[in-house]
Amino acid sequence: MSTHHPFTGCGTALVTPFRTDQSLDESALRRLVRRQIDAGINFLVPCGTTGESPTLTREEHLRVIEITLEEARGRVPVLGGAGGYNTREVIELAHELEHLGVDGILSVTPYYNKPTQEGLYQHYKAIAAAIRLPIVVYSVQGRTSVNVEPATLARLAAIPNIVGVKEASGNIAQMAAVIHHVPPEFIVLSGDDAITLPLIALGGRGLISVASNEIPAEMTQLALLCLAGDFPAARALQRQYLPLMEINFIESNPIPVKAAMAMMGLLEPVYRLPMVPPKPENRARIEIVLESAGLLGKVHVAG
Repeated sequence: MSTHHPFTGCGTALVTPFRTDQSLDESALRRLVRRQIDAGINFLVPCGTTGESPTLTREEHLRVIEITLEEARGRVPVLGGAGGYNTREVIELAHELEHLGVDGILSVTPYYNKPTQEGLYQHYKAIAAAIRLPIVVYSVQGRTSVNVEPATLARLAAIPNIVGVKEASGNIAQMAAVIHHVPPEFIVLSGDDAITLPLIALGGRGLISVASNEIPAEMTQLALLCLAGDFPAARALQRQYLPLMEINFIESNPIPVKAAMAMMGLLEPVYRLPMVPPKPENRARIEIVLESAGLLGKVHVAG
């Protein structure tokens, strides 16, 4: 497999819009995907954990991916979410996404069962052996209680179709160690919007973003400025939008970002249990940040 692959720059961890009756809002999803592409996003990541994937049925999961692919029409790569704590089920889902035509899969580490480092290695090795797609490992210790250590990523990087990692440990020293241990062609992406700039400075290749649901053009610009080495301009964007990056995590993701997008007129503020709307005081804080950033009353949503 070629060492070049398209998952660099800014990819959006797409939210999944629902109607007030809790059903999948397909028309809103199509509008969101078109908005992302029109804004110049580099790639799309449907059905990750930001997309509330644990609450989607298998049919809904596949439908979200299918709609994203239909709207993308090959203009941007699609990295479909396929992760979980049952390796056999992850492989089955990955096969289905491969059949749909995704460009790769993002696979979150098994949660709750807390595998050892050897267990993590064997889990991803088994997925990689079962499909031909590029795989990006998603390491997010704060949500899964499992950390993919740099030495384990170095082992995984030797498997041809494991091509990168979404690193969301929040630990800059670990990110530096990961970049040191893996080969240069292995793609290290930030899983935290606010840490994109330092990660790319260390040798990372971009991010998978939550904030780009709200500001796709600006987050793409941030990533591309960093990749071009224009850190003064990137720092200016970072300063401008850091409050938004931070407010998106005032409660568990994707609660705040979906509330913000609803205020922007992009979707209905509907969640699936156990996710619930933000507390009133936090909703007010989100609105203040959006107002300060000039994001209220200016969004045009194409039909």
